[in-house]
Amino acid sequence: MTLHCRRVAASSGALVILKPILGLTATGVIAVLLWKVVLVFLLPFIGIATGLLFLVVKVVFVGLMVCVAIWLLRRLARREEKLA
Repeated sequence: MTLHCRRVAASSGALVILKPILGLTATGVIAVLLWKVVLVFLLPFIGIATGLLFLVVKVVFVGLMVCVAIWLLRRLARREEKLA
């Protein structure tokens, strides 16, 4: 009878110790599920934002190429004026 009481006490003590871990696990599982659901709804917006970001990078790159071309043409024109 003493052994039985010890086992019950040990198992109930183990349950008391595991309750916070079970709550944390449930919170983690719910968070992962919510993250997946939200990601499905936000994926188009993430794609649009990425596309707009790349569009801005392309426009800036083309603008810089035009600026470099104008700078080079002016530099070559000044060089020819000095030689003439």
